[in-house]
Amino acid sequence: MIKNGDQYFILEVMHKGLSILLIFFIAIVGSAQTLPKTYTAYHITESIIIDGVASEESWKKVKPTDLFIDIEGNKVPKYNTSVKMLWDDTHVYFFAEMEEPHVWGNLKQKDTIIFHNNDFEIFIDPDNDTHNYYEFEINALNTLWDLFITKPYREGSPVLNDWDANGFKSSVKVHGTINNANDTDKGWSIEIAIPFDAFKTSYFHKNVPKDQFWRVNFSRVNWNFQLQNNKYSRKENDKGKIEHEYNWVWSPMGVINMHRPEDWGYVYFSSKKAGEEDKFKIPEDEKVKQILYRLYRKQKEYHKKNNRWATKFSELSNDDSKIEGNRVIRTIENHQTGFNITVISPFTKRLFIIREDGRIIQKLD
Repeated sequence: MIKNGDQYFILEVMHKGLSILLIFFIAIVGSAQTLPKTYTAYHITESIIIDGVASEESWKKVKPTDLFIDIEGNKVPKYNTSVKMLWDDTHVYFFAEMEEPHVWGNLKQKDTIIFHNNDFEIFIDPDNDTHNYYEFEINALNTLWDLFITKPYREGSPVLNDWDANGFKSSVKVHGTINNANDTDKGWSIEIAIPFDAFKTSYFHKNVPKDQFWRVNFSRVNWNFQLQNNKYSRKENDKGKIEHEYNWVWSPMGVINMHRPEDWGYVYFSSKKAGEEDKFKIPEDEKVKQILYRLYRKQKEYHKKNNRWATKFSELSNDDSKIEGNRVIRTIENHQTGFNITVISPFTKRLFIIREDGRIIQKLD
């Protein structure tokens, strides 16, 4: 899902031989400086039946996420949403519960634009470099749109709409009656299993994240509705235009744009069992990355205004010269196709580089 901001561009998505033009909006303004959420997913050996009901003991032993908040972080949604996660040696599991007095949906074809219905969405960046990440959207009819995104849309990159998460399983349980306007529902829940193999970048890639974290966020799109011949559809205003949707998320983004992986939450895959306790602290070097992303955005803004890249930090800002009182060693290297900005971490002395396309490279010890 791509939402509004200061600029927009048209992205062409090929689906079943048809060319669909979608207008996507890309935010380039700085986000509110909110600390990303964290969640600990615990290891299980119990088999999980994907039926939309969290009946297994493992689900009962773990806590849900904080209730979702408005995507910009300053409004409380009118309906509650929360998620639980578990993992075993082969799969990662999700269970989401959504309050909703009118559960409806009309999109039944896989890989259609699912957020045109009320939906639940998962965003995953396993290696935390903002590139090559995954998006999953599911509506109350259990219709899936799975996407692989090579770069955030701000870089003008195509979305791989024909990518399939092989082995993906999901099941929806409606607590009421779907598409029935004559009653009031309690909501709907969804249970999902995704094999780690779906996230492999090569055949021999060992990517089970034991005692590691992934960057993750969850989103829920909710529309005001109207009834025509007792059928639900997105509500139109007096001018015949569809009203704006609500965007409710786990970890607030500060802007109406989910496609800023650097602002997603952190999910830590603990080797401890469901029912045990583990603690996770965001690594200090993540603060270094946040400085790099701010400088990256400032470089983009500078180039837009001046038609060239800044060659020194005084042309951008000196606001990012320190982290928690520690002086940061920074350099700018411009080249024919863009720039590299480097920062040496005051915590680990490791070198971090951000490129003109927003990808971060870490030089290990």
